[in-house]
Amino acid sequence: MSEPDSRTWQKTMRDRVLIAAVLFAVWALAIQARLVWLQVYQHDAMLSEASAQKNRTLTLDPRRGDIVDRRGRTLAISVDAVSICAIPSQTEHPEALADAVCLGLGNCTAQERDLFVRRLSQKERSFAWLRRQTTMEESARVAALKLPGIFMKPEPRRYYPNRELAAHVLGYLGTDNIGLAGVELSYNSKMRGEPGKLLVEVDSKKRAFSRVEKPPVQGDTIELTIDSYLQHIAERELEAGVAENRAVGGSVIIMDPRTGEILAMANFPSFNPNEYQEYPSEQRMNPAVQGIYEPGSTFKVVTASAAMEEHVFTPTDLFDVSAGQIRFGSRVVEDTHRHGVLSFTDVLVKSSNVGAIKIGLGVGAERLYRYVRRFGFGERLSVEFPGETPGLLADEGKWSQSTLVSVSMGYEIGVTPLQMATAVSSVANGGMLVQPRIVRALRHVDTRTEVAPLDLRRSINRETAAELVTIMEQVVERGTATAAKIPGHTVAGKTGTASKIVGRRYSKTDYHSSFVGFVPSRQPAFTILVVIDSPHAGKIYGGAVAAPIFQRIGEAALRYLSVAPTLNPLPPVLVRASATESAPAELIHTATSASAPQVDVVTGPPTVPDVRGLGLREAARRLVRLGLVARPTGDGIVIDQDPAAGTSLAPGRACRLWLERVGLPLPPSPPNQ
Repeated sequence: MSEPDSRTWQKTMRDRVLIAAVLFAVWALAIQARLVWLQVYQHDAMLSEASAQKNRTLTLDPRRGDIVDRRGRTLAISVDAVSICAIPSQTEHPEALADAVCLGLGNCTAQERDLFVRRLSQKERSFAWLRRQTTMEESARVAALKLPGIFMKPEPRRYYPNRELAAHVLGYLGTDNIGLAGVELSYNSKMRGEPGKLLVEVDSKKRAFSRVEKPPVQGDTIELTIDSYLQHIAERELEAGVAENRAVGGSVIIMDPRTGEILAMANFPSFNPNEYQEYPSEQRMNPAVQGIYEPGSTFKVVTASAAMEEHVFTPTDLFDVSAGQIRFGSRVVEDTHRHGVLSFTDVLVKSSNVGAIKIGLGVGAERLYRYVRRFGFGERLSVEFPGETPGLLADEGKWSQSTLVSVSMGYEIGVTPLQMATAVSSVANGGMLVQPRIVRALRHVDTRTEVAPLDLRRSINRETAAELVTIMEQVVERGTATAAKIPGHTVAGKTGTASKIVGRRYSKTDYHSSFVGFVPSRQPAFTILVVIDSPHAGKIYGGAVAAPIFQRIGEAALRYLSVAPTLNPLPPVLVRASATESAPAELIHTATSASAPQVDVVTGPPTVPDVRGLGLREAARRLVRLGLVARPTGDGIVIDQDPAAGTSLAPGRACRLWLERVGLPLPPSPPNQ
């Protein structure tokens, strides 16, 4: 090789080496830049992706707390169900897979099959629901097919064992176990519990080799104030009353007037919360707290309370209503029946509209409005009732004379059944407006937290309440509500009949017929409100439509709670022991009927026990067991008695008891056993 050729070859080699070195350097710099980018700037993202490939995190659903009644009977419970799920990223042929799932289910619609295809086609997703909360048979058939990417996920489902019982109170859940109505909604956060986590590590073949679990925390169990049997009584009699009167529907509330506890809240028509989707939304609404109606004459209790509390009128004041009507400009208000001169008491007993208007005019708009608000109208009473409406009440500054006239007799004001029952309960308990409540206690694991009663304010004083009770007793005894009488018990109450507004005008065929009362009137075990919507069987008045329903509910409830008679109680039957017995003749006291209290066997006159410090119910029980009669005065606990303890008293004689609220925030609730 010549020298020029040698220099040319060497130059070519140097150029090639230089080019190779430059290319190698560029490649090395690119690799290093890529490593810096991945290990520095993309460090967190790469760690997350690696963790996602190695780790699987599953959410463990907590068991939702149960709902039970005041005696511990189950009203709502969560049961095991199975949902069908998919991992779209691990599936192929979405249409064929969807057809196979539908074959296993056996009841797919075309729309549901298309939904399966769409969800299975989303390959970027690592999870998708196919069908939630299937039956055990459906899930077993699909699982038996062993379809790739399809798996079963246990998921609790809400079950209401009593179907329609207290449906509006309980509410219902959506598919994600979220409360949508009733107690299920208002206490959703308490009952849901806290979800758990399950962390599973897998190898390159996606086989699990370790797991870490944080168990879920079960939700609280909610103990309601509702009594299932009283709820059954209320629903049974309400349905019968609606059918008997060919009415559109109705509501019943049973309330403890001392504590505000709702013992029963019934509406008809009702619905089955297990299948709530099959009912229209208006049927799932709770009319007892969301329905507004003009109360009519039951509202005269408020008008009368204001008049007596403000000393405008007394029960013996007289009103001339003989004209049978009263005129305000072009407006004429008439009484259904003509009366002559009526006392203040008889204005309520006979339910005279003209008399009530004259009472309202005497009270005046400013004072009447104040008492309407005192009794809880125009406001929401409790957070425990989702969707509760405050009703309709015009602002005080917008009251005209026509408004005063209307409100005095229960028109031009919209109330809820809950408000009306709460207002009359304040009369029954001596003038205290107590917040209505539906939840008695919350149970979490081994703890139980009671929900305390809450006094909102005083509506009227005790003296006014006592006078009003006397008047309301006469409404039942000789007035418009004689059909509400309950044998053995004094009843206080008020009827109401109000035309409904249909098409912006008052109807002449559709009415709200109602009765609200409490029993026994002097020591009330409960307040009962009955509202019937649009009776069409020929009777429209509250005394003829609603009062008989009250009577049937009240009689059954008193018997169920073993409330002793307060009106002409039956004396015990005295039976002389057999003359053949060696012991001297003795008096044996036995019950006269299955519903009468058990009586002890005694020899000779019984000795009066010491009942001081006891509640009325327990004190009366001890006296009745000895054949004695309790005559209470006041409420609370027994502070004194006559005769004194240890005194011999003939069977059938009365023992006077004086009661006061000594050291007690509220009297005790009805018995729980």
